[in-house]
Amino acid sequence: MTVSIIVAKAKNNIIGKDNQLIWRLSADLQYFKKKTSGHYIIMGRKTYESMGKPLPNRTSVVITRNKDYKIPEGHYVVHNIEEALKLTKSHNQEKAYVIGGAEIYKLALPYVDELLITEVDCEPDGDAYFPEIKPENWKKTSEEPHIKDEKNEFDFTFTVYRRIQ
Repeated sequence: MTVSIIVAKAKNNIIGKDNQLIWRLSADLQYFKKKTSGHYIIMGRKTYESMGKPLPNRTSVVITRNKDYKIPEGHYVVHNIEEALKLTKSHNQEKAYVIGGAEIYKLALPYVDELLITEVDCEPDGDAYFPEIKPENWKKTSEEPHIKDEKNEFDFTFTVYRRIQ
């Protein structure tokens, strides 16, 4: 099973503020939907709650310390990243996506094979950061730059990194 992190982050590694996205990037939302549709998505409770409900055509795996936390049938609650990965693998998934937030990204990073990073050309204020990645552990395999337009408020680049074995 391939485990991927998918994230949009600013130059200063900011990924959010007050549990919300901090930019308007229509192309990034479309990219996220295209990549994650049909797959299990692993996230923390606050990320799940910020979405309000499970995303269509995806299976949510929500990590929380709350043993009584409930989500709709067909989705799963687990209590750590290892349990989330074990569950996903036991359901014969070829790929799983870790979609945040900051703490879940940090916990998942040692287990991840691939990083799908939308690198946003800005340095906003925020309170959630993507963890530093060590360049010696990752090889950039593709990048696709985009210029801001009426639907995307900043320049951005879709970049894919693979873990160096």
